[in-house]
Amino acid sequence: MAPVSDRTSPSYTNAPQYHLVQKGDTLYSIAWRYGVDYKELSARNGISKGYIIYPGQKIYLNTSNPKVTTKSPGVKKPSQATSRTTVAKTPMPTSAKPPVAQATYNHFTWQWPARGRIIRNYSPKSGLNKGIDIEGRLGEPVLSAAPGTVVYSGDGLRGYGKLLIIKHNDTFLSAYAHNHKLLVKEGESVKGNQKIAEIGSSGTDTTKLHFEIRREGKPVDPLQYLPKR
Repeated sequence: MAPVSDRTSPSYTNAPQYHLVQKGDTLYSIAWRYGVDYKELSARNGISKGYIIYPGQKIYLNTSNPKVTTKSPGVKKPSQATSRTTVAKTPMPTSAKPPVAQATYNHFTWQWPARGRIIRNYSPKSGLNKGIDIEGRLGEPVLSAAPGTVVYSGDGLRGYGKLLIIKHNDTFLSAYAHNHKLLVKEGESVKGNQKIAEIGSSGTDTTKLHFEIRREGKPVDPLQYLPKR
């Protein structure tokens, strides 16, 4: 089994050769864990557009290598009912109050995922913080920063606690970590500013929201996209 990484993990050059799929993994969560673009990961491993993966499957991580053309030996595909899929969309009617501020980018609107002050900034050089930490109280709402589809909902990535990942388009994903409660499931469509979770301290010793934006698999400073307060 490949070692589990968190947001303080070393650069991709120190990553293992492959990740062995575990129950609860999605292609998106694996790509997030190792800091690669999910589209490149799917192409590298010959995974079709549905992005369905199976426990026991080897996901090769070096996207510069030739495409995998053979299936991992010994992997028995489960029935469709138990397959992990991230493409179904179910409209969610519930939404939070209108945001305080908005910023438009790439045909959708970025909005603040929580109303607290920033207690830790993006730190790309040190690698210690690939997003921002927003102060909050237990149970306060976590809001989707833009419309999209939930592609991961769970606690399988060490260092993130209860985590949501939302796909906004083929370029951008966002993540919401350390939640107390997750209110949406994988495959559900969400609106911008919809309540998707409650702030908590899962996976950390501080009550806060850790928020990240990834552009083509790479972390970017959320403050470059969120509206000024």
